[in-house]
Amino acid sequence: MADRANEIKVFISHRDSVCGECREPLGRQAWICLAGERGALCLACADLDHLAYLPAGDAALSRRARKHSQLSAIVLRWSTARKRYERQGILVQEEALAQAERECLDDQPARERRREREALRRDELDHEYVRAFAGRVRTLYPRCPAGREQVIAEHACRKYSGRVGRSESAKRLDEEAVRLAVEAHIRHAETEYDKLLRQGLDRRDARHEVRDRVWRVLDRWGEISEDG
Repeated sequence: MADRANEIKVFISHRDSVCGECREPLGRQAWICLAGERGALCLACADLDHLAYLPAGDAALSRRARKHSQLSAIVLRWSTARKRYERQGILVQEEALAQAERECLDDQPARERRREREALRRDELDHEYVRAFAGRVRTLYPRCPAGREQVIAEHACRKYSGRVGRSESAKRLDEEAVRLAVEAHIRHAETEYDKLLRQGLDRRDARHEVRDRVWRVLDRWGEISEDG
């Protein structure tokens, strides 16, 4: 379990700002991380956009999800009435949340929340765009494991939190934008990157630690198969 002093915090903004890294405007209610002199970062630039949101309300589910998640963050919103930040829920890895939900399967409220979360996920996806993006991933990276192109496309193309797939270049299915989405997936799914972040390592240092591994996997996935 990460030291609470080093716990990653995500704030639901109550004012307009601009991401200090990608320079995209962040409207009110944007989910941001604070990064010192760089100011606010959108979730994509903070490398937290792959995490699933679990609202507060079920202590057992939250506890199990955090236990199973290599990386997590607490979500906070400013309360004008109480003049303090109040916890809204947590961000955890999708697979950790799924495992926690299985462990709480006998809990009817947990099952209902899972159905609500899955419905929300369906609503926030542009399915035609996701199919096109996934097809482009498969074309550019023919040795990507089966099914990963769909996972990459769904994560990249959600309609919130500044994901790379929502950029204009990504909507044109430009090779560079697709590569960035694939790199992000590899970083989280094929390396110790999330674990390094949870241990408190700076995001740039953590990226440097896993850079060679990411490139090796990217090169391997991009190889043309002999029978292709």
